[in-house]
Amino acid sequence: MIIYFSDLACIENTRMDRCAFHALCNMLKRVGRLEPSRNMGVKEMVAMFLHIIAHDVKIRVIKRQFVRSEKIISRWFNDVLLAILRCHNLLLKKPQPFSQDRMDERWKWFKDCLGALDGTHIKVNVLEADKPRYRNRKGDITTNVLGVVAPDMQFIYVLAGWEGSAPDSRVLRDALFRNGFSVSQGHYYLCDAGYMNCEGFLAPYRGQKYHLSEFNPHNQPSTAQELFNMKHSQA
Repeated sequence: MIIYFSDLACIENTRMDRCAFHALCNMLKRVGRLEPSRNMGVKEMVAMFLHIIAHDVKIRVIKRQFVRSEKIISRWFNDVLLAILRCHNLLLKKPQPFSQDRMDERWKWFKDCLGALDGTHIKVNVLEADKPRYRNRKGDITTNVLGVVAPDMQFIYVLAGWEGSAPDSRVLRDALFRNGFSVSQGHYYLCDAGYMNCEGFLAPYRGQKYHLSEFNPHNQPSTAQELFNMKHSQA
């Protein structure tokens, strides 16, 4: 099986080593209530699921590798996905404000910050009639996914499903007003210039250098706004 040869083989096929893979399987069985079928064990189900999402392969392609019918693969893909959703309380970290007592060079400037958020585009296959809505500004057919992470890069919140043509700010509004995302009083998240600079969200100064590639030993910040943008970008 693709996970047993070595950690390298497991990472190449599932994007995680064997220790993480077995821990995930145990969690999905214990918390997600994922059960083996008569012909397929939990580890094979999870390996198949991870291989599909890691390599963006279609079911009709992966059926040859796993020697399973398309119907079986589709059924167990959805069962693993449901089990993962049942584990969301364990997989998503509870937000904690960052304390200036922690000497982290990237985050010590942002007291009471809960983390950072941004949108990312993931390629999808949709019906021909829906392609105009899912075509992003680069011309790709994608879904716009909002991800929120803590300073240690643990996920706090994820909202998937929006069309690729939807701007990041619109996806965030949907998360706040319809899908359970909130920011506790007195705290905030870092976000890029694609979002509004308002209560709960701290964006960089517009019209100033921001990306780390724009700063180097020979091109240091020359204004307070540029210094802020550099620290913001580092975090």
